[in-house]
Amino acid sequence: MIDEKPAPDQSLVAPRGDQALRALRQEILSMALAPGEVVSERFLQDRYGVSRTPIRQALAVLVQEGLINRGLRGSYEVAPIDLQEIRELFEFREEVEDDAVRLACRRATQEELARLRATVDRGRADIDPEEWLAQGLDIHVELASLSGNTFLRDAVQNAVARALRLRWLLASDPALRETAWKEHCEILDCIAARDEDAAAEAVRLHTRAVRDQILDAVAQARRFLGTRGIVDNQNDD
Repeated sequence: MIDEKPAPDQSLVAPRGDQALRALRQEILSMALAPGEVVSERFLQDRYGVSRTPIRQALAVLVQEGLINRGLRGSYEVAPIDLQEIRELFEFREEVEDDAVRLACRRATQEELARLRATVDRGRADIDPEEWLAQGLDIHVELASLSGNTFLRDAVQNAVARALRLRWLLASDPALRETAWKEHCEILDCIAARDEDAAAEAVRLHTRAVRDQILDAVAQARRFLGTRGIVDNQNDD
């Protein structure tokens, strides 16, 4: 009689999968694993000291998030930075956040605005880049939440998360962090004044400024990311 291997304990696989996911996502966001770098399941198993199942779980999530591309014969690649995707992503954000901030002007309470302003002010403190990035994500998602529309909030959350890796290129610059704080404060001031047009314009200007900062940072990073790490799938239409 052939002994069958016992099924993995799911209570152990899930936490290990979460740990592998967090570790792998962090290394991609910080570019410790460079855009365009080819990785294998075996390489990641050895790197994080876990079995194949947690690694496959993590890879499946990151493929959906757009941080990993799946290649032929089960290979994987850290997704390169796509300049056209950046342009389209921020174009989308302009439209969605315009609608969200206009609704926020009508619906946000003073208590909600006070809580969000406290979050904005924490981003001005002397904190590490990882925490600053997390707060930046929270600010934009919370701004969208003030609209009272869960579809707009989710759309903004997904779009901002998609660009999180790119924000690492800006996180270490104190001048850019100070600029972001001022622009966030201006948006909140407009919402508090219930001025929809001014709030929408402030959001658009902020979104375009971040887009341009990211494109400039990517251009400067070309020398160490190389042609494999940056692509431009721009349509000619």
